[in-house]
Formats: sequence, C-alpha cells, structure tokens
Amino acid sequence: LVFTEEDKYGLYSSLLFKYFLAEGVVCGHDLFVASAKEHPANILKELPAPLLDDSYRKELGDEAAAVKSEDFQDSMKIAWRYQNLPKMETSPTTYTKFGHYYDVSKKMSPELCQSVKLHSFYLHEELPFEPKMKTWNMNSAYARLLQSIQRIISQEGFDGSDPQKKQRNVLRIGIQSLGSILWGDDVCCSDAPEDPQSLTKFLYVLRGLLRKSLSACIITVPAHLIQNKAIMERVTNLSDMVVGLESFIGSERETNPLYKDYHGLVHVHQIPRLNSLICDVSDTKDLAFRLKRKQFTIERLHLPPDLSDTVSRASKQDLAGSAKLLSSGCGAMAIGKKHLDF
Repeated sequence: LVFTEEDKYGLYSSLLFKYFLAEGVVCGHDLFVASAKEHPANILKELPAPLLDDSYRKELGDEAAAVKSEDFQDSMKIAWRYQNLPKMETSPTTYTKFGHYYDVSKKMSPELCQSVKLHSFYLHEELPFEPKMKTWNMNSAYARLLQSIQRIISQEGFDGSDPQKKQRNVLRIGIQSLGSILWGDDVCCSDAPEDPQSLTKFLYVLRGLLRKSLSACIITVPAHLIQNKAIMERVTNLSDMVVGLESFIGSERETNPLYKDYHGLVHVHQIPRLNSLICDVSDTKDLAFRLKRKQFTIERLHLPPDLSDTVSRASKQDLAGSAKLLSSGCGAMAIGKKHLDF
C-alpha cells in the first residue's frame, strides 16, 4: 500500500499516479482505477507513452552530453581547490535500469491501453450499496469502493487463498484523492470531523484485502488539507510506504537560487518493512524532483559550491546560513518531524 501526499495543486502527484498505472499497462497487469473527481477512462487516456530501449538510450545520450557541457562550464567557474573533489551523484540509482521509462510529452497509444483489462470505479456512476454493507459503520462511498475491490479480487482470480485456475497476474489498484470532500468525507473540512474513523477503517480493511491477494495499491490524499494531525498519524501507520511531494509553486523557494534546478522536494516518511520488526532506513535523506521536457526525475538534493557574482553579499550570507542549517539538519535523525527552514 503506497500512500502519496499530494502537492498543493495536485500537479506532480497526479503524474506519479499515472506513472504507476502506466507501468501496469506495460507489464500487462490488470488495472483498477477509482476516482470521485475524474472519470477513470479519461485518466487512462492521459498515461505517458513508454520509451523503448533505443529511444531511452538516445535520451540518456542527449542528457549525458548536456551534463558534460554543464560540467565543463562549471569547471571554469569553480575554484581550483574544489576541482579534484569527488563529484556528487544526483541520481539515487545511477546507471541502473529498473522498470520502464516514460515520455511525459506524449500520450500512450490507445492500442496499448486497450491491451490490458481495466476495472473502473467512478463514484458518481455507482449505484447505492446494498443494505447489508451498513454494518461496516463506514462512509458509504468507502464501503462501496471496498465492495467493488473485493468483488474484482474474488471474481478475477487474484485471491491468494484460492488455487489459481489461469496464469497468475497482478492487480494494480489506483485510488485518486481519497479523503477529499468529493468522497463524502469531512476530514479535510474541519479539525474535528464528524466521522474521523472512516478513512482509517477503510485503509485497515483495504490493507487486509491487499495482504491476501496478488495486488498493489497507490493512494493519493490531499494531506495538506487534513488539519487533524492524529488522523495523519494513524493513516501513516496503516500504510506500507508514505511519500510526500512538496511543490515550489507559490512558495518562497520558487525564487530561491538554491532550488533553481528543481521543482519540488520528495519527503520519504516511511518505506516498506514487510515481515520485519524494524523499518529499513534509506541512506538518501534529501531528494528533489524536477519535470524536464520529456521526463520526471527524482534526484539527490545538493547545494551548488558557490553562487554567481550577480548575487549580493547580504543574500549570500543569508543563503550560507540556510545551507549550514541544511547540512546540520537534513541527515540527522534527532530533528524528528520538524520541517527544515531552508
């Protein structure tokens, strides 16, 4: 269960959501797309086109040439005593091909989209749930969604407890903007919602369905609208992986020279710890993302060695103080959950 905290305007989280579904299409997995905002068929039409191996190598070659030219220009600016230091790797998995890569400037072909089986759940087209489901004591929209997921798992042969009569496959479940007012939930509207337990009950039952079936699920939630932090703590504990996207759009960091190469930050709050007593700790604490012309990339966040001569001395001192806070706080676990002030 992958839990994604949406950025403020939902631009980059929806792109990450489509990446997850596009990987399912390329791998031949069955898809289950649920939404209360956008019709699942329209979401499927907006999936990015996969890059073939040849075109991917060409993209990498073009980017590598651009990086080399940037390195040459930087070598003319950087002081001689810094030139022999090891270069910081920007990518967490440099030169390691995992999965497939996609071109966000192009849409996936309709033939490829139709090659997989799509199960959709659009809340405004669903019939009211059966009376027996009222015993779940849950939001009716969540109960209907759980009923639909359970039906697909049992009827399509994804139940791990039953013997498989056909070739095994994986069900990829995508749920968009869960917890928003469109789902009939009020956790985003007030600090003391009338039914604060509906979302946690839904995730608890959904996690049980995922554990007993051959399926994986991604959920996007507008976490910045949920005012009750206790709900977010329970939701985090009920998820396997929790990732937050923080966009620079409309914030002071958008004009900060430290972040001129990036479009936002990636906060990895929790990573999977299946069948383990402790959580695996990643060695990469500071991640940033940027949307290039054709690709969405996640890279290690590192500060430039020096700023250009056009920056005033006062602003340089302010940024140096911010950099000192960044270097002392980003890698330390003692900071806890405090947000870093860059």
